[in-house]
Amino acid sequence: MKWNLRLAAANRGIWQASELQRMLAEHGLVISAGKMSGLWSGNPASIKLTDLDVFCTVIDCGVEELLLPEPVEAAGADASAAPAVVATGTNSPTPRPQSGRSMPPR
Repeated sequence: MKWNLRLAAANRGIWQASELQRMLAEHGLVISAGKMSGLWSGNPASIKLTDLDVFCTVIDCGVEELLLPEPVEAAGADASAAPAVVATGTNSPTPRPQSGRSMPPR
């Protein structure tokens, strides 16, 4: 997903992070300057749904305008089809079972 806060805000005439920060505070969402800077200029690793709801209310937009789907690019072959390996201290890797659990010791 791509975080699209800056463009969504600009489409509504909000050009500065500090202005949006003030508007969010008026709706009960107090965000530090550092966190606001990260939300304004980058892709956050996570965001609370309650916070997302306040962003949508303040900016007057839907979630689909703030979070844009991005296609996931595979590097060569499909990574999910390749078996995972676990290092066992020997020169040969041991395949990991499909359940995701590790193999018992030998």
